[in-house]
Amino acid sequence: MTRLASLSVLASALLAACSSAYVGQPSSPATTLNGVLVGPSQMTLYVFDRDAAAGAGKSVCNGGCATNWPPLMAPASASAIGDWSVVTRDDGGRQWAYKGRPLYYWSKDAKPGDRTGDGFLNNAWHVAKP
Repeated sequence: MTRLASLSVLASALLAACSSAYVGQPSSPATTLNGVLVGPSQMTLYVFDRDAAAGAGKSVCNGGCATNWPPLMAPASASAIGDWSVVTRDDGGRQWAYKGRPLYYWSKDAKPGDRTGDGFLNNAWHVAKP
């Protein structure tokens, strides 16, 4: 093997090792797409007005509600990052919140960019905005 070929193999191996070594927390659990927050799957995220009435940092969407409005779950090791915080759900799971408001997906959204849950339940559900 030539010296150039062996350097190329070494560089490829180092790149692969570095890209798979990162296991830390992301800089943000969601991103912005077309003016709204979206989860890692690019699906729209929502906030629920009744959560705010219960007090910041508390989810009131549990049981059947959480079936229709799946929470943006946080790993056990997650911790607050800027405007992002983690709330503990009634079932013990951990959920991401943005500016104290827990975040959810809407089960009826079929593809990235859908916002069919906006205004649902007498305007109690809203797309989450940064």
